[in-house]
Amino acid sequence: MRSSLSQSLNKGELRVGKRLDHALRQLVRFGWQQALSCVFPVVIFASLALTQFLPLPWLPRYDWLLLICLAMQVWMVRSGLETRDEVKVITVFHLIGLALEMFKVHMGSWAYPEEGWTKVNGVPLYSGFMYASVASYLCQAWRRLKVDLVRFPPLWLVVPLAASIYLNFFTHHYWIDVRWWLSALVLLVFWRTWVTYEVGGKPYRMPLSLSFVLIGFFIWIAENVATFFSAWRYPNQSDGWHLVHLGKISSWLLLVIISFLIVAALKRVKGQRE
Repeated sequence: MRSSLSQSLNKGELRVGKRLDHALRQLVRFGWQQALSCVFPVVIFASLALTQFLPLPWLPRYDWLLLICLAMQVWMVRSGLETRDEVKVITVFHLIGLALEMFKVHMGSWAYPEEGWTKVNGVPLYSGFMYASVASYLCQAWRRLKVDLVRFPPLWLVVPLAASIYLNFFTHHYWIDVRWWLSALVLLVFWRTWVTYEVGGKPYRMPLSLSFVLIGFFIWIAENVATFFSAWRYPNQSDGWHLVHLGKISSWLLLVIISFLIVAALKRVKGQRE
C-alpha cells in the first residue's frame, strides 16, 4: 500500500517536474525570439546611453544618433533581419512619428534641448526611428512567432478607428481629449479578437486587447529609460529626471494600437493579394 502510494507520488512529482522544465524552455524560446525582434530598439537605447557619456567628435549628438539609426537600418536589410516590405512599413511609421513629434514639440508637450544640424522645427530626425523601431518589433515578432489574428474586425471598421486615435493626439489640444472613449471603443471592437502565435512549434493565444496593454506598458518603461538618457525631456524634467507619469501609458497604449492596426491591415491586404 505504502509502496504504491510512494510510486504514484514520485510519478506525480516527475510529471510536474517535466511540465515545469517544458514551461521554462518555452519561456526561454519566447524570450529569445522577442530579443531578436527587439534588435532595432535595443540599438537605439544603447546609442542613447553611449552618446550621453562618451565624447563625440565632429557632429552634435542628435546627428550621430541619426547616422547610427540609418546605418542600423541598412545593416538589418542587407543581413536579412528585415525584408523590403517591412522597411516600407517602417518608413510609414517614421513619417507618422515625425509629424506627431513636430506638432507635440510645437505645442510644448516635450522638447529636444540639444543642438543638431538635422533638427527640423525643433525635432531631430532620428526621433522618427523611435516610432519606426516599434513597427520593426511588430513586423519581426509577427514573422518569427507566426502571429495570426482570429475574428479580426473588417478593415472598414479598423481603419477609421486607427485614424481617430491618431487624430486625437492632435485635436485634444484644441478640443476635449477622447482617449478613454477611444480605448473603450477598442475594447468593444476587439472583444472577440484573439492573437495566436507559436513558440517551439506549439501554438498559444491571448486576447488582442491584453497584448496591446502589455506592449504599451513595456514601451512606457522604455520611455523612462529614454528620458533618463536625455532622448527628449518633458516640462517637469527640465530641472532633472523624474519618472514619467503613469498616465502616459494610455498614450503609448493608443500608439501601440495604431501601430498594430496598421501592420495588421497591411498584412491582411498583402495576404488577400497573394
